[in-house]
Amino acid sequence: MILLAAIGLASAWLHWQPLSPLACAVVDGDTIHCGEQRVRLAGLDAPELRARCEEEARLAQAATERLRGLVEGGVTLHQTGQDRFGRTLAVVRDQRGEDVAAVLIREGLARPYDGRGRREGWC
Repeated sequence: MILLAAIGLASAWLHWQPLSPLACAVVDGDTIHCGEQRVRLAGLDAPELRARCEEEARLAQAATERLRGLVEGGVTLHQTGQDRFGRTLAVVRDQRGEDVAAVLIREGLARPYDGRGRREGWC
């Protein structure tokens, strides 16, 4: 029993800590592209680059640039599922281990979002 628990913990640790951080390109304020995988950050909604108003466009650009800075040194991913567009949903952590979604929300560049219900507009 203890051996099984240790194997489970080791497996979870390896899932969170790849041998080297993944290099990813930023698509927008809540999506990155890592190799062949398109990843949607879990737990947040960021303004869209194809904005409906000037304020949303400004916030979308700021969120995108901030995310670019956060993923610059590589990231680790913990897959939590898939979104309705087929993207991987994942908790994304920067090179220091901080949850990137939490940073964007704390800085007012995104809002908490659990994937259910209607999202608020940014205009």
